[in-house]
Amino acid sequence: MVAAPLLIAAGPIENGAPPLTAQTKRSGGPIDPDQANVRFDFADLRFEVLPETQRLEGVATLRFTALRRMARLPIDLDRNLPVSAIALNGRALKASAWRNPDGRLLITLPRPIAAGRTVVVTIRYGGAPHIAVRAPWDDGVVWAKTKDGKTWFGTTAEGYGCDLFWPCLDFPTGEPAAVDLHITVPRGLKAPSNGRLLRVDTLPDGRTTWHWRARQPNTYGIALNVGPYEEVRETYHSRFGNRIPMHYWYLPGEEPQARALFAEFASTLDFFESVIGPYPFGDEKLGVVETPYKGMEHQTINAYGNDYAKAPEGFDWLFHHEFAHEYFGNQLTAANWDDYWLHEGYASYMQPLYGRWREGEARYATMLDDQRNKIVNAQPIVSGRVRTEEEVYETKLGGPGTDIYYKGSWILHTLRGLIGDAAFFEVTRRAVFGQTDPKPGSFRPRFGTTTEYEALVRSVTGRDYGWFFETYLRQAALPELIATRRKGVIALQWSAPDGRVFPMPIELQIDGRIEKLAMTGGRGTLTVADGAHIVLDPHARVLKRSTAVEAYQADQARRRAAAKPEGMSQ
Repeated sequence: MVAAPLLIAAGPIENGAPPLTAQTKRSGGPIDPDQANVRFDFADLRFEVLPETQRLEGVATLRFTALRRMARLPIDLDRNLPVSAIALNGRALKASAWRNPDGRLLITLPRPIAAGRTVVVTIRYGGAPHIAVRAPWDDGVVWAKTKDGKTWFGTTAEGYGCDLFWPCLDFPTGEPAAVDLHITVPRGLKAPSNGRLLRVDTLPDGRTTWHWRARQPNTYGIALNVGPYEEVRETYHSRFGNRIPMHYWYLPGEEPQARALFAEFASTLDFFESVIGPYPFGDEKLGVVETPYKGMEHQTINAYGNDYAKAPEGFDWLFHHEFAHEYFGNQLTAANWDDYWLHEGYASYMQPLYGRWREGEARYATMLDDQRNKIVNAQPIVSGRVRTEEEVYETKLGGPGTDIYYKGSWILHTLRGLIGDAAFFEVTRRAVFGQTDPKPGSFRPRFGTTTEYEALVRSVTGRDYGWFFETYLRQAALPELIATRRKGVIALQWSAPDGRVFPMPIELQIDGRIEKLAMTGGRGTLTVADGAHIVLDPHARVLKRSTAVEAYQADQARRRAAAKPEGMSQ
């Protein structure tokens, strides 16, 4: 989080208020049949941020194309932002034509719309938006003050969804093709947001309206940020020949540390472009804004609240992680929350890869080892069904939780070692861009799934690695490598969940030399000299069970429990 001294008590509305309905808290899951009937073509979103009353006023003009005959239009919107007027194709509807009992605004159309026809809905709404308790681990808005008492405001919506502050289709594939944002803020404040800045209009009373335009933003990636920001910016000359604007908006009084963070932008961008491909939003910007909460991957305006913390790897992990989501989250968007390991696993894996790119194998191994100690293996990464965000992130609901980050990263590390760098990065580029040789302007944001990813691996390598994905993604427990040593022979066997055959090749170091066993059928033997010193998987290329890690995690859990004050809930 941003250091506490920067914050002054916000205002009269408490954190966690107003309360949310179960419907508003739900993001993703099975798509409402009526919502599946439309294509979201365009959104014009007009906001006014009112810090004095902690209110948000909005007018949303949404254009849809009917994919099938439709008689009603459900749009997700928190009922804490009541609707005062709705117009359909410019004609006002009677108040009886809509209702919002639980966070889904149901609009009954005056007459059914045929497939292929467009409909434009204008919704006027406003109220006190839900205030997050502990953003970004829960969602809502954050009303804060800078140390000199000025408004500092931000939104975050990944968990509960876009409907917290604008009328939307709250599921991953509900992305509008394009969005215009008009954000009106009090005198002296700025409103950096998604996409390209088209203009800033100054109103007679000193308020300003910031007009931004973004293409196909992730549903939860649209963000409002308001504060007395200062800005540092430069133009990056890409290896692909295009020029990319880079911007960082920060609080006054922080210029030295802000410029130090900004100095990381170009090298990070060069790394991603060299190993993955063109920055997906080079025609808009690489944008980062300092926020009164930790961070979030808001498309082209990533939230940063890491207080400029230093780390031994020499770069800011939070900036790097959120930037990775421009590729894995915003350009490649998982079509189903069940597949979000594609976002978080890749974003987590890019950090040790960056460490390797900067400093070599020792840094890569160190960073991966830190991630390995955090893998829990309580639930499978993928369930095979359409899930909500909470069903993925909440372990109490049976989700994999943080394993989509750390186990996802180690799955990718193991896959890279299995199929080789050339195949791994070709698979990655095809997953991200839908092509093997992307160039600026030759691709659009796309949706991907675990099933598609498996098919890409099969296509690129010419081999079926179903056993790999079945074990690592659809089983909770890790495979265990069992070694039996007899006179002159070492025998290895994989014990995989449900007794599955797991033919993962494995390296052995024998008195300093490396041997590799194919492990066909999940077994392998090797002749060794008596007394030879043997190390299994000496370069830690394979994700497998570790009793040492399990013992460490159990010990840490005991220590945390013992450290809790008497009477505190455990």
